Amino acid sequence: MPQRPVVGVLLAAGRGSRFDAAGVANKLLAPLPDGTPVAVQAARHLMQALSDVVAVVPAAATHGAQVDQLATLLAEAGCEVLRCPNAARGMGASLAAGVAARPQAGGWIIALADMPWIAPETITQVANAVDPHGCVALFHAGQRGHPIGFGADFFAGLTALDGDEGARRLIDPAKLISIETDDAGILRDVDTPADLAR
Repeated sequence: MPQRPVVGVLLAAGRGSRFDAAGVANKLLAPLPDGTPVAVQAARHLMQALSDVVAVVPAAATHGAQVDQLATLLAEAGCEVLRCPNAARGMGASLAAGVAARPQAGGWIIALADMPWIAPETITQVANAVDPHGCVALFHAGQRGHPIGFGADFFAGLTALDGDEGARRLIDPAKLISIETDDAGILRDVDTPADLAR
């Protein structure tokens, strides 16, 4: 029986209040030094490693034009864009929706759209290590980073997440597959405008 493909789930439903307290600017649309929007680079790197990526964005928002722009850019990058009606409830709700969109996957790589510096090769390492029963995590200089891989057995647990609850409670340290990497991008995200040029 052929192995089912591992699917990428790009979480792009958050706005990032630390980036702009006024809530006007969406950090995922902020340009990197080369002009590429943060979320687009994160999506491109995920797409280079995986053939199927679901990008989760809000279904509707007070900033509808920005959400539409983000959805368009992610679709152009090759993602299937999923508008999550429960996105405002938190990351757990977005993660659950993304995984539920691919119930037949062999596993899922959960990636964050505000982490554009992870090398595609690093994501490929995670995907290659995913097995049905395990969870795969990256470590750099002793710190755990992103993305995280989950095998097919985690479907029920992942799709039951809600609110701000991430998938941390599903990870059994005794069964965790750890990959040490020299890719510091697994720890770098965009929280503030200063992070864009770091």
